Amino acid sequence: MSVEGFNPFKMAQQQFDAVAEKLGLDQATRDLLRYPDREYQFNIPIRMDDGTYRVFRGFRVQHSDARGPAKGGIRFHPQETIDTVRALAMWMTWKTAVVDIPLGGGKGGVVCDPHHLSLREQELICRGWVRQIVRNLGPLQDVPAPDVMTTSQHMIWMLDEYEKITGIKAPGFITGKPLGLGGSLGRTEATGYGVMYTVREALKFLGIDIKNTTASFQGFGNVSQYALDLYTQMGGKAIAVSSWDPKEQRAITFRKKDGINFKELISITNKFGEIDKSKAQELGFEILPGSAWIEQEVDILVPAALENQINKDTVQLIKPTVKIIAEGANGPTTPEADEVLKERKIHVIPDFLCNAGGVTCSYFEQVQCNMNYYWTKEEVLTKLDQKMTSAYHSVLELANNKGVYMRDAAYMIAISRVAEAVKLRGWV
Repeated sequence: MSVEGFNPFKMAQQQFDAVAEKLGLDQATRDLLRYPDREYQFNIPIRMDDGTYRVFRGFRVQHSDARGPAKGGIRFHPQETIDTVRALAMWMTWKTAVVDIPLGGGKGGVVCDPHHLSLREQELICRGWVRQIVRNLGPLQDVPAPDVMTTSQHMIWMLDEYEKITGIKAPGFITGKPLGLGGSLGRTEATGYGVMYTVREALKFLGIDIKNTTASFQGFGNVSQYALDLYTQMGGKAIAVSSWDPKEQRAITFRKKDGINFKELISITNKFGEIDKSKAQELGFEILPGSAWIEQEVDILVPAALENQINKDTVQLIKPTVKIIAEGANGPTTPEADEVLKERKIHVIPDFLCNAGGVTCSYFEQVQCNMNYYWTKEEVLTKLDQKMTSAYHSVLELANNKGVYMRDAAYMIAISRVAEAVKLRGWV
């Protein structure tokens, strides 16, 4: 889903190169970690409901499995590209390492738009995707999960196909499954809650009471919904949220200066996270342009949708009131924008730390499936809070001790852990 002229994989490599230099990594380790270990590109031919045939393009990238099986979501998106998938697989490697869970980084995708496909057609795409690379998937090799425009239903179709082909019951093959079929309690909330656990710790570090803060959110999918919900439960005031308008085919921002009521807003939101514009106006929301979320006079900005949202141009729109940027999305900030944020001393909670709640809970789901013993929701969220809080403080401590930017500190921890694993294995 690259924006014209923006290559997310080049950005991921640029971020890696800068930190590899700081860490003084040897050339062989750099060469190994700059590129994915394996990548697959394949065709998925489907017989459509009208009897015609269409061929969909599928991808899976396994960036590194030095610390454990590859782990990462599968996106369905009409603008999916191999470079986006490569970047996300690489970021997943750092994400699992920074929260110190024994998994590697992977990512998958299919170039398609579920808005225009029947459930039967989507099911055939899911099953076709598994059939193409079944030899390289599995609970001990590569564990997929839902991502943009995929759901627990897609995961079950994939699990069923995997089990049919292999002839074994392997609920640990895929995460993000429905409850009752190996899903974990707390998984739905995990990424958004994880974002807010790190925001809570950042506010403590900055000496700010959450009850005196306001926030603006970009996107209103799963991550943003649960982050906004927990933020308001903790006493914060959300005043703006952006969302995709399918009728106008553009993003719009919904603002309510006296504070957003989460239950009210979710009641007029569809399963794709798209808010009903006319109903929002009836509830007293102002309708603003899609980019307005970043221009709000708030304390906290939460980009929680797509990459490349805070770039060299949009970073200039950020108001002086902003103290924290919590990256709920993957790769929302470009290196050029980072330079500006560093100068302005805005406390950035980097994406692969901030939104690692999802993969952490996916790991918990995998553990529960492999044990065939399931935890309560309270246990899951308590363990998640401990993991996220501990990871945040490790990064904060290194950032303060070395006087480096939070993103660099997170990268230094993650890359050091993966580099140590490849060295211990004797790969380099």
